[in-house]
Amino acid sequence: MLGKTAGGLFWMFRYLERAENTARLLEAGWRIALTAADDEGENEWESVITTAGIKPGYEARHDSYDAENVIDYLLRDQGNPSSVMSCIAAARSNGRLVRTALSSEVWEATNETWMVLKKALARPVSERQLHETLMLVRNRSSMVRGALHGTMLRNDIFSFSHIGTYVERADNTARILDVKYYVLLPSMAHVGGSIDNVQWDVILRSVSAARSYRWLNGGEMSPLSIADFLILDLRMPRSLAFCQLKIGESLARLEQNYGQRHPCHDLARRNAERLEEVTIEMIFDEGVHEFLRACINDNATLAGQIQADYRFNE
Repeated sequence: MLGKTAGGLFWMFRYLERAENTARLLEAGWRIALTAADDEGENEWESVITTAGIKPGYEARHDSYDAENVIDYLLRDQGNPSSVMSCIAAARSNGRLVRTALSSEVWEATNETWMVLKKALARPVSERQLHETLMLVRNRSSMVRGALHGTMLRNDIFSFSHIGTYVERADNTARILDVKYYVLLPSMAHVGGSIDNVQWDVILRSVSAARSYRWLNGGEMSPLSIADFLILDLRMPRSLAFCQLKIGESLARLEQNYGQRHPCHDLARRNAERLEEVTIEMIFDEGVHEFLRACINDNATLAGQIQADYRFNE
């Protein structure tokens, strides 16, 4: 496969996943802002922008962190490359470049997603409309992913698409958890209190994990068990460990298909091993924020190495 085609597939599915993840992050921040005191609401919105890694761009366009500005910047602003509309447009653009590598169902689902969301986001979205709009983003993203899994051969095309999805998802889960531990929690005095429990429930819901967590843990809800579930549990499809496992599996298929091993294979193995060898108690001792930032950096390094090894720019 040409590197340019591999890169188009990788970025197409990164952007699709990023659009959904931006919607999830926005919903997490919105729900937590609803539980915050009146004088803390702006801080909650600022935390969402900080976690998304787009604070300089936001502050270049807006002077305050009110709900209206943050929602619009994350959903509609074409000057924000991580906004939902920008991501969907970029996914469609990459899809057009690799259209011959996609099944007709995958392309049609992608194109229809772009048309539906372009119409839905033609005007600013109010807080009253926000939940419905975010549900639409998630549902449309699921349709493209379902078409991929239901119609594509399990070959190198599928592998590069899968890698893009899980690289982006790992980044998102780490960032959402980092919101909880580094930005959103008002002070350590709240740990274990009613505010803390509400926020943890929001974090679980933001990664569609609330029901599965309760199914496994009953009524118990503690920072330790929830962090363990979202970082290390291989049964959870948005956990960091699960994402690194899937990246490694896809890279292993590429190694087998092409008969070549690259530095990215060793990086992926080290990332997975780090999560296999650590316990949640060790993570808490190290510092949750420090551990998550290391995961984010390692994941970004891996993504860059994959692009270099498979010559995405050629």
